[in-house]
Amino acid sequence: MKRALFQDLLAWKQHNRRKPLILMGARQVGKTYILKQFASEAFADSVYLNFEDEPRLRELFTTSLDPHRIIQALEIEFNTAISPEETLIILDEIQECPEALNSLKYFNEKAKEYRICAAGSLLGVKLFHVKGFPVGQVDFLHLHPLNFFEFLRALGEEKLCDYLQLLNSIEPIPENLHVKLLDYFKTYLCIGGMPEAVLVYRDSKNFSEVRTVQKAILHAYQLDFSKHAPDGQIMKINQVWQSIPSQLSKENHKFIYSVIRQGARAQEFETAIQWLAEAGIVNKVNHISIPNLPLSAYEDFKRFKLYFLDVGLMVAMSDLPIKAILHEDRLFKEFKGIVTETYVAQALAAQHKLHYWTSKGQAELDFVFQCDDLVIPLEVKSGLTDKKKSLQVYAEKYQPKLIVRSSPKNLRKDGNIVNVPLYLLNILPLFVNCGGE
Repeated sequence: MKRALFQDLLAWKQHNRRKPLILMGARQVGKTYILKQFASEAFADSVYLNFEDEPRLRELFTTSLDPHRIIQALEIEFNTAISPEETLIILDEIQECPEALNSLKYFNEKAKEYRICAAGSLLGVKLFHVKGFPVGQVDFLHLHPLNFFEFLRALGEEKLCDYLQLLNSIEPIPENLHVKLLDYFKTYLCIGGMPEAVLVYRDSKNFSEVRTVQKAILHAYQLDFSKHAPDGQIMKINQVWQSIPSQLSKENHKFIYSVIRQGARAQEFETAIQWLAEAGIVNKVNHISIPNLPLSAYEDFKRFKLYFLDVGLMVAMSDLPIKAILHEDRLFKEFKGIVTETYVAQALAAQHKLHYWTSKGQAELDFVFQCDDLVIPLEVKSGLTDKKKSLQVYAEKYQPKLIVRSSPKNLRKDGNIVNVPLYLLNILPLFVNCGGE
């Protein structure tokens, strides 16, 4: 399965100021798979350590953190010669061995010639709270669920995906391709981008089997809450997690603590929400009052929305029937906005820090983000309507150079409004650059 991040891994390998790499990402997004694929295709040899499956391997890092001693110990353990240029060292589930994490600092300072990649579950939660974290001594990459283009490639639509990635202007997609892509897009809403779910669909075309996989992933996440979260937060994390579909079903989608339970207060659940965000399994979108640069200076941390990291998991957790999405029956129409907005948050969070904007009860824009020196307002439309009250309020107030609407409609530009089909959000910066000229 081809992942766009593979090119970033190749660039890391060739960089002359390369540091040990930590690959971030939620559980089951494919971190181990892509690192093993990277080792197989870009190196002559590899050494793979999994500190969760084989706890005894932690002992290799407990005696000394001298990188040359560690290399010698690894060569003896795996009965192989480790070449700085030709061997990739993979430290998987590194959160289970803090000493291995600390050793990355010394590899960067004393043995930069070795190629080392680390990965693990819940790294955002674990690593930054570990004493001795090698701040400034490591590189980072982040792996997300498969985006829509990666989904197309996984299903064998290489030429269609190549065509989309060669787009360089705001011109309508040929209608036959537009219709085909919308059909694939509805399928993607059901499947999402978790690699196992995509592979099961590719091999079986059986949505029931996909749903079984998705439910298993959701269950694994809840087991992680029990295993890794602080004791006093486990129930609260579960409550927040379970409440997300209900939160999004409200008209404005803003997170309301009383939805969790009557009388709930922010101070009770702030840590739980932060844990889910650091674990990478929710996308937190904060409110901004004024869309000025830098957007981070105008964030209102008390007002926010929470989205699942993957639209397929959201659909599975909501028990939304697959046929309701594929055939767009009445049930799906009630949830269509929620599902579509979750997809957009997933697609954009891989590229930008997201915010949303409101204006004193008059209007609300689903997303606002920064692209280079532009603040881009984005309105999500799950249907074909052209109603744009919120956009008009925003435009009259701030006179933006460019506004983006994402909907099932074809690619086009009307004045300073660019309509980007939902299936093209992976390359949204291209249309921002074209439309902002």
